[in-house]
Amino acid sequence: MNYSLANEHHEQVTLMKWAALNRGTFPELDMLYAVPNGGHRHITVAQRLKAEGVKPGVPDLCLPVARHGFHALYIEMKKRVGGKVSAEQAKWKAALESQGNCVHICKGWEEAKDIITKYLTTTHE
Repeated sequence: MNYSLANEHHEQVTLMKWAALNRGTFPELDMLYAVPNGGHRHITVAQRLKAEGVKPGVPDLCLPVARHGFHALYIEMKKRVGGKVSAEQAKWKAALESQGNCVHICKGWEEAKDIITKYLTTTHE
């Protein structure tokens, strides 16, 4: 695979496939979920999601499992090359961290996998 061409969607799909394959080792992975923000949508779908409470900048994934004094782990997925953090994403990261959550910006599925594995297995962050 040419990783420079991989986009965030493919990175996140690959991470979720890894999570599905590793539920036996980490049962908590059953709780890992995606937040339906980002991406290009038809205007009426975007308006409906906004009305339902979807907000720009919210991290892509949440693992609502408490570890190491954190309430949950949030991950913002970025492609391996060229992924940038928006102003909204930076604000959400700071806000979530101020509320006792662990938040990471991950370039590629392997970095996210390593963060999740560390979060679920080590004794301190």
